[in-house]
Amino acid sequence: MKKQIICINWGTKYGPRFINRLYAMVARNITPPFSFTCFTDNADGLRPEIDCQPLPPLDVTMPVNTKGIWPKARLWGPTLGTLTGPVLFLDLDLVITGNLDDFFTFGDPDQVVLARNPAKPFERLGQTSVFRFPVGKLLPLQEKFRADPQAVADEYRFEQRFVTRNAPGGIDLFPKAWVRHFRYQCMHGFPLNWFLTPRLPKGCKIVIFPGGLHPEHAIRGGWHGREGISLWQHIKGVRQRNHAQGSAWRYLRHFIRPTSWVEDHWRE
Repeated sequence: MKKQIICINWGTKYGPRFINRLYAMVARNITPPFSFTCFTDNADGLRPEIDCQPLPPLDVTMPVNTKGIWPKARLWGPTLGTLTGPVLFLDLDLVITGNLDDFFTFGDPDQVVLARNPAKPFERLGQTSVFRFPVGKLLPLQEKFRADPQAVADEYRFEQRFVTRNAPGGIDLFPKAWVRHFRYQCMHGFPLNWFLTPRLPKGCKIVIFPGGLHPEHAIRGGWHGREGISLWQHIKGVRQRNHAQGSAWRYLRHFIRPTSWVEDHWRE
């Protein structure tokens, strides 16, 4: 059976650099045959091996002032381009560190299966940075979202909570070791993060980067927005931080030492 990988891209935040690297990481870490489909509004600069298809239509006004990535709801329709059957969705800014084959054989092929969300340890919450679903299975979710997008976003806040709680037949979760959150599960806690390089946990196949932190930030180290600075520069910069960088405590504890294993994997 062909393994079907999908991703989605709109606007200019990511683009060819992220999409091409994601394809290359997939190709290095999967047993053929496989397909890689990018649903996008701009295919310029993408590798010829990538199957570029138009963004699935969703004629609604997307929610505002919510943190969820609600345009992913485009993928929940009755059809998905030319694809049928189970597909594995991958965020554009993740890093693949191990073989992906097991993501296609785990559990029931008709089940919706998500990565585990470590940000909410007391809630059985999936993470849609990595999730598998059969094309058309999530149509009831899209219909509910289309009826009142803002109300759905206000109630669930994140699209992964909406999927977790409403997927037909319920959801399953991939084994914890397979997908790790860079900031929560690879970085060392404060103040060890000042002196120890983030680790790649044993058995990890994918490292996700939610919350605005990208692989290139981890490669250069420092602080998001001040990449490449030394620890001493980081400490001195606490007084010059802007409002968006939060409290002094948040600023200090998020320092990252340059992480070479991310660079080893996040490449074409």
